Amino acid sequence: MTYDLFIGDRLFSSWSLRGWLMLEKFGLPYRNHMIGLYSGTMAEDMKPLAPARLVPALRLPDGTIVGESLAMAETLAERHPEAGMWPEDVAARATARWLCAEMTAGFAALRAECSMQLLHCWQGFDPSPETLVDLDRIENLWAHARTISGADSGPLFGRYSLVDVFYTPVAARIIGYGLPVSVANREYCLELLSDPSVRQWRAMGLTVTYDPFPYAFDLPSQAWPIGAQTDAQSVDSGPSINDICPYSGKAVTHFLELDGQCWGFCNQFCRDKTVADPGAWPKFLAMTDTVNHS
Repeated sequence: MTYDLFIGDRLFSSWSLRGWLMLEKFGLPYRNHMIGLYSGTMAEDMKPLAPARLVPALRLPDGTIVGESLAMAETLAERHPEAGMWPEDVAARATARWLCAEMTAGFAALRAECSMQLLHCWQGFDPSPETLVDLDRIENLWAHARTISGADSGPLFGRYSLVDVFYTPVAARIIGYGLPVSVANREYCLELLSDPSVRQWRAMGLTVTYDPFPYAFDLPSQAWPIGAQTDAQSVDSGPSINDICPYSGKAVTHFLELDGQCWGFCNQFCRDKTVADPGAWPKFLAMTDTVNHS
């Protein structure tokens, strides 16, 4: 039983990130399909999914199409109760659904003014009064969730759930635009963005370049705070220490250099996502650790 998930460009599609995390974080089997948000092919790409018209969209194993992120979340939670996608406690579960529903329907100023981008952090961004109102509301909702759950830090309801999925792109906006929130909530945002799955999503997004870059501002920027800065870079040829790709097990054809060592991969995508954030990939780290400690 495998789901088909249709997503847009990873660096910018906040709703696609939510859809992907629903499947990735809860261990549900899926195949990714890219929709061309910025290539001009979106309408054509979406035709087989009609009447769905936005990403993400989900195709169930029986062929049923599910649009809208909240409908996808409820469908997956219903089909996989063992995955624990919602909090177990009745009051916590009701509150988590409320927070997800308000995320879906609300925060228009924040979403319009601060489009999600995962490349870097803008410096000197000045949010509008309307966006500040949205931020205050988000902080109030998060405080209410913690009152219900008793969780002082970490996931809002003590254990990672769909509500953390829905607010991960909010965390990206807060960090990416340097928006004012409490110290504790900034830490929560950094925890969400430090999740290995989120790091992998961003690394895969960085394999695509954009010219011009969408949602650019005439502001200075600084490096994204998640993921160690390394000297990883692609190189044209080997030989590499390894003969097979750590992800696919296939023969290597593409290469990167890291800390003076050359490593091989089966294709450009495998190589480039590793260059973007080597520490995000357990299989790559396991390979390098085995070689360097043998």
